[in-house]
Amino acid sequence: MVSALFGSTPFQNQGGDALVSQVAGKAIAALFKRSEKVEANVRAEPVAKLLQGSIDGFDFIGQGMLMYNGLRIENMELYLQAVAIDFGAIFSGNIKLRQPTSARMRVVLTENDLTTSFNTPFVVEKLQRLQYNGESLHFQKTEVNLTSDKALRVSSQVKIGDADEPVHLDFTAQVDVEERRKVQFVNVKCEGSDRAVDLGNALIEHINSLLDLDKFALEGTQLRVDRIRIQSKAIVFYGSANIYQFPSRQLQKKS
Repeated sequence: MVSALFGSTPFQNQGGDALVSQVAGKAIAALFKRSEKVEANVRAEPVAKLLQGSIDGFDFIGQGMLMYNGLRIENMELYLQAVAIDFGAIFSGNIKLRQPTSARMRVVLTENDLTTSFNTPFVVEKLQRLQYNGESLHFQKTEVNLTSDKALRVSSQVKIGDADEPVHLDFTAQVDVEERRKVQFVNVKCEGSDRAVDLGNALIEHINSLLDLDKFALEGTQLRVDRIRIQSKAIVFYGSANIYQFPSRQLQKKS
């Protein structure tokens, strides 16, 4: 039955699982402006289960993924079990879920990814919503490093209002997660002048108020983090993604 169905389509040389894998991989890749590598693998046994939209499992691995807002992800892995899809939508290149599903998730960001992120207009605009003593802030040359004692170090040149000389901001912090959705900078140590320390503490409070995953998730998805690990110049997030509807490229562009 499966071979008869696919024999009348342009995908006649592919099995049903290979076809769904290809479409799913392309649909996820389309959420990103650019990807270095994308691999998707659908598991269904027997393959005839696909005709009812039943999938035993779905694995996705992406590398070097650049989002439309300028943020970059070094590596992203998603592992889903028991997925129910609208099989007919596959032929139009779409993934439609028949019911919500969840995935185990692993996301890796490098030092360079973090530095790039802190300098994108997307993040800078959010940082500059903070005012210091009623004056606007302007961030330049922000750098992020991951230290040998598994902390995150941030340095930046910050102009306050119309001041000619910037304040050199330099702080280190450990990274934790609260309520599985709020990434937080904790055990913060600010260096420099009294003004730099005061500004650093105000900025940390502001950043912590921004790092709520519900504010960044694509429509139809919910992200949760169980563990954060810093290792060899990269920060790794382990958690889950609850998916109520498959997000579209249009939604990603609006983020």
